[in-house]
Amino acid sequence: MTAYEATRIGVLLANTGTPKSPEPRDVRRYLGRFLMDERIRPMAKAPWWLILHLFILPTRSVKSGRKYGKIWTEAGSPFDVEHAKLRNLLEQLLQGDGMDVRVQVGQSYGEDSVQDALAALREQGCTQVVVLPLYPQSAHSTTLSVKDGVTTAMTELSWRVPVTFVDSYGMDSAYIDAIAQTVLAAGFNAQAGDRLLFNYHSIPMKDIEQGDTYEPQTGATALAVAGRLRLDRTQWTIGYNCRFDKSREWLQPFTRGVLKRWAQARDGRVFMVCPNFAVDCLETLYDIDYELVPWYRQAVEEAGRPYEGSEFVYVPCLNGTPMHASVLAHVLAPYLTGEDHHE
Repeated sequence: MTAYEATRIGVLLANTGTPKSPEPRDVRRYLGRFLMDERIRPMAKAPWWLILHLFILPTRSVKSGRKYGKIWTEAGSPFDVEHAKLRNLLEQLLQGDGMDVRVQVGQSYGEDSVQDALAALREQGCTQVVVLPLYPQSAHSTTLSVKDGVTTAMTELSWRVPVTFVDSYGMDSAYIDAIAQTVLAAGFNAQAGDRLLFNYHSIPMKDIEQGDTYEPQTGATALAVAGRLRLDRTQWTIGYNCRFDKSREWLQPFTRGVLKRWAQARDGRVFMVCPNFAVDCLETLYDIDYELVPWYRQAVEEAGRPYEGSEFVYVPCLNGTPMHASVLAHVLAPYLTGEDHHE
């Protein structure tokens, strides 16, 4: 057995996070952390702090709290529940392959922080860490934010072990296959006239001007999945949503604009998949069911067609499923087999 094979590796699955509860105080704490991130806030720290705490959080925490309340379950946040399933499945899968690996989930802005997860890996005797941000298409506001958090946490913990980052995995073959399979499992049938919308979270154009490669990554993923499904270019497209404000330019085309054109253009069901979300969250569980579906139905009916035959179908994220665990194991494999990936 080599020295590397004797090493216990800690895998950190990092994601944005979720509030502790739907209560406004917990939502406010979560949103405050999120919106104060230097890679997300739209201006300098001091003026933004005042604007955020005086004008935005008092109302948004209540409004968002109501939304979270609609999707909360007896087991808690769906985001937490699915990540816990995923963590357990991935750890069992990796250990079943004979690897000495421990897996933890860390949230950039939630209560179960990145630092807490790293501390747990240290307590479990890990001597090196692989960080996998659960953002298949990397962006400054997501993947680089995770790197910032890990760097800060390792310093706070005074823990000096090798740390490797997985930058993105939006073109991993297992991931592409899994996204295609979920689309088919949702009932997508191109021969019947169904169309597929790849929906991604938008980012500020300023990030792209500063070198963010998110846009070509989203296009590459969509093209690869469409290729797996053998779709021609008329059967699919890309949209971006969830812009935070209207004061900045955001990556387009916006999802609602795409859907509006499709609603007016022709019959046929619309399937929407969100490849950059590893796990369903507020933006999918609430915004789609409670806002986007009713809006699209109205758009179809305003175009003079019955909604039946032109339905909107949401394709769930990979979530805490065995297939998702297998995808992540495939993504992690090169980083767990002794090859030199350290940054």
